[in-house]
Amino acid sequence: MSQTILQPVVALLAWSMVMWAWLYATRIPAIAKAKVAMDPSMTTADLNQHLPASVRWKADNYNHLMEQPTLFYAVALTLALLDQGHGMNTWIAWGYVALRVVHSLVQALTNVILVRFLIFMVSSLALLALVLHAALAVF
Repeated sequence: MSQTILQPVVALLAWSMVMWAWLYATRIPAIAKAKVAMDPSMTTADLNQHLPASVRWKADNYNHLMEQPTLFYAVALTLALLDQGHGMNTWIAWGYVALRVVHSLVQALTNVILVRFLIFMVSSLALLALVLHAALAVF
């Protein structure tokens, strides 16, 4: 079984944990500074009204890392199981991970939406290429 494609999988998982830590490192002090009462009936929208945008961006990005990348994990594991997780597929997977890290940094630091969107679109094309390669291997 070709396992080199598992390296970018683990790298993106590790990056997700970095964003998780960054989220809490900024969010908890901001909540404390704003003296937000943690009412059980409070929604995320209610809480976000008390937090600066730059704090919310980290949480938003962490949520984004729990969305589309789940497809990346599935296709990368599929390619590994099909012994197709080497060569070009590994390079594409690393490209996807690099783009997701850049997307995170743009969102967490400046949140320029057009730049984020362009990075997201290019990363989506990389993901599409992996899906097509997996489909060719399965069908």
